[in-house]
Amino acid sequence: MEDKLTIKQNILAEVVDCLCDSEHGMLSWKGKGGRLLPSRDRVIEAAEALRSVLFPGYFGISELTEDNMRFHVGATLDRVLLVLFEQVKRGLCFDCDHHGFECPVCLQKAERIISEFVQRLPRIQHILATDVHAAYYGDPAAKSTDEAIFCYPGILAITYYRFAHALHCLEVPLIPRIITERAHSLTGIDIHPGAKIGEEFFIDHGTGVVIGETCVIGERVRIYQGVTLGAKSFPLDENGKPIKGIPRHPIVEDDVVIYSGASVLGRVTIGRGSVIGANVWITQDVPPQSVVTHSVEEDSAVGG
Repeated sequence: MEDKLTIKQNILAEVVDCLCDSEHGMLSWKGKGGRLLPSRDRVIEAAEALRSVLFPGYFGISELTEDNMRFHVGATLDRVLLVLFEQVKRGLCFDCDHHGFECPVCLQKAERIISEFVQRLPRIQHILATDVHAAYYGDPAAKSTDEAIFCYPGILAITYYRFAHALHCLEVPLIPRIITERAHSLTGIDIHPGAKIGEEFFIDHGTGVVIGETCVIGERVRIYQGVTLGAKSFPLDENGKPIKGIPRHPIVEDDVVIYSGASVLGRVTIGRGSVIGANVWITQDVPPQSVVTHSVEEDSAVGG
């Protein structure tokens, strides 16, 4: 005989009321004119479709030729931009304090954002090509650029980051974080979309890498698994809450290599051409052309 679960309706109703009570602070959309949150699944779908647009033939449809590639890219881009427009509009409307879901201001802003975003895609594709070449030339185990595109978690993470950063720069709420956190869940590489990362960037292996919101990373930088470019501390306001948006993460100049397990914390600068050894702890500036093999926490000369 099959077991049955019986719950009194008054108990169930009480629990439902409790779960839906906005006093718990979780359901922040309640009472905001029926606004809809962005769909995480649709945003992820759009990011993956964008990857197939910038790397045609590698992802999505693989049976592409010179004759049908333009059609595929155009059709996919047309579809994905409609999805992104809807999700960006939802994000803007949710973040808007004065209008409902069909807010004309948010609608107009979403149209402008998508128009600007699509015009940035050729530039994003160019930068990603430099990232792929950096992976190929930076890893002797790579047999081809194709292998890097198909297989390397660092390429997946930086691809999603490049999309998300463009949307972040266009002041899109929520969507950029959804995109980068998807890459984080797939690769173990956590890049905040607000970070600024130059061309020819390569993350080797990748698991456990953290790159904070206000990081500034130059060109031809290579980092390995377990590297943290994070904040040393969080300045608080008069109410004891962290102050948002201030520069609190490292600046890494051009041609720097940071080996596995290194932690670089705070608004410090790693000078151009430096090599940071594995498992070091750095909270002070490092001069250009330095080689660091021990922790740097106090003002002291670092061998160059």
